[in-house]
Amino acid sequence: MASSTSKTARASVRAGQGQGAALSVLGEYKYLIPLNKGKHAYVRNLTNGKTTHMSTTSDAFVEEIRVLAAAGHGAKIRAELAALNEAHPQDGWGAAEKKLVDAGVFEG
Repeated sequence: MASSTSKTARASVRAGQGQGAALSVLGEYKYLIPLNKGKHAYVRNLTNGKTTHMSTTSDAFVEEIRVLAAAGHGAKIRAELAALNEAHPQDGWGAAEKKLVDAGVFEG
């Protein structure tokens, strides 16, 4: 059976595992894998096991994070966004977090 994830996507995820922005840190999984200087990201949805490539300015990104936040992962995602913004302030992670906050993603 063929995988629905492209070879490039799998290679990018594997490459990210070897860097400081690892996918798993002491058993904690990263939800966001930054791409293209923060313009895009792979979003790991642990509720359905899928990793989706999306623009961080898109409505789909907001809805994907909303699903994860509703499943109880909001605090961890918000911490990841803060860490990404601190490590790469020029990449717009603060704006991405603001967009999510303005959309009410982390409420409730």
